[in-house]
Amino acid sequence: MSAVAHEQPITGSPSQADILLESFLSLHSPEGFRAELIEGEIIVAPPPDGDHEDHISHLITQVIRRSKTDMSVSGGKGLRLVSGGLCPKNHVVPDLTFAPEELRLFRGAPSWMEPDGVAMVVEVTSGKPDQDRIAKRHCYARAAIPLYLLVDREKAQLSLFGKPHREEYTEVHLAAFGEPLALPEPFDFDLDTKPFL
Repeated sequence: MSAVAHEQPITGSPSQADILLESFLSLHSPEGFRAELIEGEIIVAPPPDGDHEDHISHLITQVIRRSKTDMSVSGGKGLRLVSGGLCPKNHVVPDLTFAPEELRLFRGAPSWMEPDGVAMVVEVTSGKPDQDRIAKRHCYARAAIPLYLLVDREKAQLSLFGKPHREEYTEVHLAAFGEPLALPEPFDFDLDTKPFL
């Protein structure tokens, strides 16, 4: 009598998306570079140029000085976003993440935190502007982040997306560089965009 080996199906084997996510989370980017996982693609970006950082600086200064609600800000906070639809499982690092100071949202948070309590995320376009214009917009809306501010350097305009519903924002307010842009509650002030010219 001989024994016959029976192949057993492998259960619990990781999916392609799980393998990609695990690879991304274990990735060690070169110093100064930033990695993001967007739409199933790992993107490694070099350090931003001076104009990008100048825009970031003006935004932070105005929000801290002029916002009706005291705000905390992070320039490198990893967000774990909601997967599905136009937004696959993603881990994104917005250029800026704002949350009301009273929440102390960043204190004790893990490297990749849930977006609950975030008031606004900001992206300033650089190497792959369509990632900021389209993919991240859908992901931030799906995660129900109330406001998404896109500083589009190529178009010389700001787009403020608000009122997220499913995978899209139902409101958008545009301002060309040089025009004021009203930021609603909890910020409640007109953003001066002249410094972006």
